[in-house]
Amino acid sequence: MNYTLNHVEIRDAVSKLCLKFDGKYWQNCDKNNSYPTEFVNALTEAGYLSALIPEEYGGLGLSLSVGVAILEEIHKSGCNAAACHAQMYTMGTLLRHGSENQKQKYLPEIAKGNLRLQAFGVTEPTSGSDTTSLKCNAIKKGDFYHINGQKIWTSRAEHSDLLLLLARTTPKEKVTKRTDGLSVFIVDLNEVPKNTITIKPIRTMMNHSTTEIFFDNLPVPKRNLIGEEGKGFKYILSGMNAERILIAAECIGDAKWFINKASKYSSEREIFGRPIGKNQGIQFPIARSYSQMRAAELMINEATNLFDKGLNPGEEANLSKLLSADAQWAAAEACIQTFGGFGFAEEYDIERKYREARLYQVAPISTNMILSYIAEHVLKMPRSYLSLIHI
Repeated sequence: MNYTLNHVEIRDAVSKLCLKFDGKYWQNCDKNNSYPTEFVNALTEAGYLSALIPEEYGGLGLSLSVGVAILEEIHKSGCNAAACHAQMYTMGTLLRHGSENQKQKYLPEIAKGNLRLQAFGVTEPTSGSDTTSLKCNAIKKGDFYHINGQKIWTSRAEHSDLLLLLARTTPKEKVTKRTDGLSVFIVDLNEVPKNTITIKPIRTMMNHSTTEIFFDNLPVPKRNLIGEEGKGFKYILSGMNAERILIAAECIGDAKWFINKASKYSSEREIFGRPIGKNQGIQFPIARSYSQMRAAELMINEATNLFDKGLNPGEEANLSKLLSADAQWAAAEACIQTFGGFGFAEEYDIERKYREARLYQVAPISTNMILSYIAEHVLKMPRSYLSLIHI
């Protein structure tokens, strides 16, 4: 699929695709706790999930700004890109740090939709945000690394062909720098030997297809090590700016959806003989959330422009995620307050989007971690803690 479209045309095309997946579709996925396979397949077939893969590897070779437009439009349309958004940024680790053989083997198949790279195994129950304290280990024996340990909050592992895995290859007490000793592997989930990996779904307040994974002496070929052994922490970090900008775009899309719903409903719903939107108590929170959304949108534009120029927008990417998540939540609050009791009824779809929106205050990357980054790296205040934030 060849694109010479501008962003307006791409947004329009994405919006039209999303019309096929209305609120009832997503409510049904929620009800059955099922993965939105049809939606993901439609995005894949349209080429949107391969937008950021270079043309030489079968992708569209488009800029991050196009990825921003795609994800924002998905959420603005009432859909949810969480089922597939990781493919846009996790493949960056492979693209930037993988060998040419690895890129030739996986990227064209990902671009075609024959392989899904949706799972990203980093977080563990005991370490949480302290990524340098990971215990899942990879011991080299001959031509293989043998993986043992546990990961949690690894979303889409049941629906992915490939897993990007961060594991410890050097004991923590033997490294000079805390960030050394961790390595990145690409695990083909279709080829794992029996009884070496156990994937357990975790039921959550939203249908996010997240899991807990247990590794029991899982053999991974040495050729599946990405980059240099022990430098995985740095490789993972290199994709975090893109992740935060793309997730911020989703938040903006949600905010626009909430604001549109609230402003329309408040103009039509009449109580005491007049539209409820005439009341400042209804009107002002919606207007304020719109103001927050527009300000966050400008920060995303700045971060995206810097990224597409090849610069390092660490501050701008983090601020984009912080401001957009706050704008999204403000819009969600205003919307559910505007709808009142109807906001809690499934048929209006507000409660589903409200539950989904709450996640972004916590992950990917919590609001407090971003504030820590701003305090230390922008304002030069003392470090509060070390985590997956140093970009």
